[in-house]
Amino acid sequence: MSFVPVTGAATFRAADPPRDGVVEFSDDRRTVALPIRAALPVLARARGRDDVHPSVGLLAGAVLLGMRLVAAGHLEPGERGWRIGRLDADDTDRVARLAEARAHDDLDADAAADVVRRVLDAVADTMPRTPPPAGAATPSRPVRAPSPSRGRPAPPSDDFAERLRARIERHRRVPDADLPQLVRLSLRVEADEEELVAGSVRVVLQVHDEHDPLHLCDAALLFTAGPADHGFGARARTHASIALRAAAEAWPALDRLLALRVPDQITLDGDELADLLQDGVAALAARGVDVLWPRSLGRDLTASAVLDVARPGGASPGAAGGAVREEPLQDPLLGAETLFGFRWQLALHGDPLTEEEMERLATAASPVLRLRGAWTVVDPAVARKARKRLIRTVKPAQAVAAALTGTVALRRPDEPGAEDDVPVVVGATLLPLREKLLRAASREPVASPPGLEATLRDYQRHGLTWLADVTSLGLGACLADDMGLGKTVTLIALHLHRRALGATGPTLVVCPTSLLGNWEAEIRRFAPGVPVRRFHGTARDVADVEGFVLTTYGTMRVDAGGGRALAAVPWDLVVADEAQHVKNPASSTARALRTLESRARVALTGTPVENDLTELWAILDWATPGLLGSRNAFRKRWAAPIESGLEPSTAKQFARLVEPFVLRRRKSDPGIAPELPPKTETDHPLTLTREQVVLYEAFVREMMERIERVDADGRRGLVLALLTGLKQVCNHPAHFLKQSGAVRLAGRSQKLDLLDELLDTALPEGSGVLVFTQYVAMARLVESHLSDRAVPHQLLHGGTPVAEREAMVARFQAVPDDQAPPVFLLSLKAGGTGLNLTRADHVVHLDRWWNPAVEEQATDRAYRIGQTRPVQVHRMTMRGTVEERVAELLARKRALAEAVLGRGEAALTELSDAELRDLVTLRPQA
Repeated sequence: MSFVPVTGAATFRAADPPRDGVVEFSDDRRTVALPIRAALPVLARARGRDDVHPSVGLLAGAVLLGMRLVAAGHLEPGERGWRIGRLDADDTDRVARLAEARAHDDLDADAAADVVRRVLDAVADTMPRTPPPAGAATPSRPVRAPSPSRGRPAPPSDDFAERLRARIERHRRVPDADLPQLVRLSLRVEADEEELVAGSVRVVLQVHDEHDPLHLCDAALLFTAGPADHGFGARARTHASIALRAAAEAWPALDRLLALRVPDQITLDGDELADLLQDGVAALAARGVDVLWPRSLGRDLTASAVLDVARPGGASPGAAGGAVREEPLQDPLLGAETLFGFRWQLALHGDPLTEEEMERLATAASPVLRLRGAWTVVDPAVARKARKRLIRTVKPAQAVAAALTGTVALRRPDEPGAEDDVPVVVGATLLPLREKLLRAASREPVASPPGLEATLRDYQRHGLTWLADVTSLGLGACLADDMGLGKTVTLIALHLHRRALGATGPTLVVCPTSLLGNWEAEIRRFAPGVPVRRFHGTARDVADVEGFVLTTYGTMRVDAGGGRALAAVPWDLVVADEAQHVKNPASSTARALRTLESRARVALTGTPVENDLTELWAILDWATPGLLGSRNAFRKRWAAPIESGLEPSTAKQFARLVEPFVLRRRKSDPGIAPELPPKTETDHPLTLTREQVVLYEAFVREMMERIERVDADGRRGLVLALLTGLKQVCNHPAHFLKQSGAVRLAGRSQKLDLLDELLDTALPEGSGVLVFTQYVAMARLVESHLSDRAVPHQLLHGGTPVAEREAMVARFQAVPDDQAPPVFLLSLKAGGTGLNLTRADHVVHLDRWWNPAVEEQATDRAYRIGQTRPVQVHRMTMRGTVEERVAELLARKRALAEAVLGRGEAALTELSDAELRDLVTLRPQA
C-alpha cells in the first residue's frame, strides 16, 4: 500500500451496512479510494507519523480506537450488521478529544466526532468478518476461506445476537463478581544485589483478608498450610485463585503464577519490569491489586519541562538613532525570530540530574539503574523523556504563557487528543521578563509624558505605566476599565510616552462610527500638538501620516487587506476601541483587524467578557497572538473547566495567565473615582393593560403550538420570534402590531405612562434624561409621543450619519437652553457605548436587555468621570411576563446571568418545550 498518498487529505464515505464504507486518500497528483477493510492497515501504519494531514490522523486515531473496542468485545448487532456498543463516559471522552485534536479547516470538532463514530461502526462491522492472516490457523480453529461471493452476509439472527451479547457480558465481568470476595491480593517487589545487577526483580504474591487489613500472609503459606496456620478459612484458597485469574487477565505476566502448583513468586526480567511500570501497575490497581515497592528501590525520579531560549532572535527594533535607553520600545528577547524550547529535566528527590546522569539514564538497557549510590527503578516514560530531551519549540507568546502559569500542556504519546499538564521550570533568560510582567501594574508610575495637557489621576498613571511596560515587550494588552474612567486619555498618554522614547510610526485607532468625533475632540484637547486625521468617508489619505489616524470598523474591514492603504502603513500602535466588536474571531471585521501590522496592539473595552470566556480569548488572541493557544485548545483547557465551576484551581491558574495582559478597574473600587456622585437604581414593576394581556396570551398560545410541532432546525428561529414578540407586547401594543403614524399611544402601556411621569418630574428641575430601548421602532413611537406632548427631544440610532451624531452629542452636552433638548432617545446598540453624555442625570431603560453588562454600559454614558450630580437609573419591567422572569434571574444570581443569559435570547432557545412554556406563560400578577 506504499502508493497510498497518506500525506494528503483523507475522507470517509459511510455506507449501509457500515463495512461498505470507503476511505479516499488524495493529494495534488492523485486520488486513491480503498474499501474500509483495505484501508485499516494503511491507517494503522499512519498513526503517529508527523507528516500526515490532520484528516488522515483523525481516521487513523478512529481506526485504532475501533480496534481496541472490538478487541474488548465492545460491539453489538445492528439492523444490517455489527456496530460499536454503547460508549461509556471514558470512551465518549476519547472520541471528543480525538475530534478536537484533529479538527481542521474543512471539519470542525462536532463534524469530526460524527466521522469518528461512523468509522467505529465500520471497524466493528469489518473486523469480525475479516479472516486472520495466512498461517494464523490452529488445529482447533482452522481458517475459513473467504466466500467467493460478493454478496452481503445476512444480518445476525436474534438468537445468535443474544448469545453473543451474553458471551460478551460474561467476558466483561470480573470473574469473582458472582462470589462474595473473602480475600484480595497484592504483589510485593523484592530484589537481591545480584538480581539488581542483572536488571531483574522478584514479585511475591500476598493475600489479604478483605475484612481485616492487618491480616495477611504470603500466598505460599495459603496454598501449602491449613486454615489453622494461615487463619483465612477453608474457601480462601479458591477465592485467591479466582482473584489471581482476574489479575492475570489485567496483566498477562502473572499467567506464570497460574501455572505454578504453589503460586508464590516469579522473577521479572528487564522487559517484564518495564511492562509492569508502564501498564501493569495501573491495570492491576483497576482490579484492586496493589504493587508494593521496597524503600531500598527508589522510585523518586520526576520530570519537569525547562523553558528557555532555543534560538535567539534579531536585534531590537528599538529607538531611532541607535541610542541605548532604559525602557526599550521592543524587548529583543520577544522578537519575531526568537524561539523558545522546552527540554526535559529529570530530578532525583527533587535534585536535578547532571548531564552525565541524564545520559546514563537515557542509554540504560534496564529499568533498574544505580544512581548516586542507590538503586532506582526508572519508569519507561521517564526514560523516554531522558532520551528525547527537547520536547518542542514555541514562539514567544506561548513561552510567556507557560512561564506565567507554571505548566505546559503536552500530548500523551499513547492516547490521541489527550494532554497532561507538565510543571514548567522557567530558565534564567526568561525569568526577568516574567518578573517585569508580574510587577508592571504595581510598580512606581511613570511621569506624565511631555505634550499631555491633562492631569492624570493616580489610577490612570498606573494604567499608563502598565501599558508602557507591556507594549515595551512587544506584547499586546487589554485595558478593561469601566466606561467613563478615562481609557481614551490614558491611550493618548501612551502615544506621547512612546514618542518620548523615540517611537516612529503613527497610532491607528479603530472605533465605532459614533466615537470618531469623541476621539478627535479628546486628542485635540489633551494633546493639541499631535496631528490627527480621519480615515473615513471620502477622506482616506494616509500619505506621510503622523500622530493619530482614526477609522471605523466598517472602513477598516473594507480597506485593511489586500495591500490597501491601512495595511501598508508601518503602525507603531493599533488600538481597537470597544473591542467587543471583534469578539467573533471568524467575522470579517476580526480577520481584517489581524492584517494590520504594528509594534504593539491595545484593546479598549468596558466589557471584556459579555457572554463567555471565548470572547476574552478573541480579544487577547488579537492583542498577543498565541498567548492562549488555538480557540479549540482554549475551550478545552480553560473555558470548559472554568465555566463548569467544577475546577476552581483552573480558574486561579487562568487568572495568573491573563492578569498581566488585562487591567480591569471599576468605579466602585476603592480610590478609583471617589469624586463620582451616588447612583440610585430603581426597578419599576408595571402591569399589562387589558389589550396587552390579550395580545400576550394569544401570541404565546399560537407560537407554542408551532414550536411543539416543528423540527429542531426550525425551532430556534421560532423561539427567537416568540421572545422578540413578547418583549414588543410588553413595550407597547403599537410596537407589536407595527402601528405608526396618527395612532393613539397614550393609555395603552404603563411604560409610556411612567415615562411621562418621570419626564414631568425631571425636566422642570433642569435634568437631562437618556431613554434607551433596544428597538428603533419603539424609539420612533416614543419620539412621536413626545412630539405630541411638545417635549424637546432628539433620536440617535444606527442609521444616523456620523456628522449628525456628533452634532447631537454636542447639542445635548451644551449648557441647557432652548436649543438643547433635554431628552435623548437612543437605540441601545448605537448609543450604548463610547458616548459622553454627562449632562443627563436620569437614565431610563424601557426594555430589559438579556445581558446586564450591556445595560451597565448604557448607564455609563451618564455615570462617568465628569458627572457632578447624582444619577438615577430607572428600569421598567412588566409583572408576570418573561421580562419579570429574566429580571429575577439577573437580580438573584448575577454570575448566572453573565454566564448563561449573557448569550442573550440564543441561550433560551436551548430550553425544552416545557421549560420555555413556563418561562413565557403569563403569571396571575399580570
